[in-house]
Amino acid sequence: MSDDRLTFKEMCARFDVTPRTLRYYEYIELLKPDRENRSRFYGSRECARMELILRGRKFGFQLEGIRQWLLIYENDGTEAQNRAFVEMANRQIIELTNQREQIDEALSELSSLREATIKSLE
Repeated sequence: MSDDRLTFKEMCARFDVTPRTLRYYEYIELLKPDRENRSRFYGSRECARMELILRGRKFGFQLEGIRQWLLIYENDGTEAQNRAFVEMANRQIIELTNQREQIDEALSELSSLREATIKSLE
């Protein structure tokens, strides 16, 4: 085994993911490790993809969207992938902004209800 490759266990530890998560990412073809007998090995390409996957999840992107975005790089290159990312990011910014507005509204209503309840208890 080459020193620049990670085993399945090392990959889980490096990215702080469960074995189940890593297997699922392979199942839906986000990752394609090298296989030697029953062992899996992850090179720099798979580590870079994992970083992108986890960053995308952090920003709330769906796994299928991330998979499609990664395929754009393979099929059409960096510029096409960057353009697709800008479009995805624009949509996600709108979505997150809407969610923030809903959360702010819920917090305001909950605070008001709490205050009214406190006053009724006095």
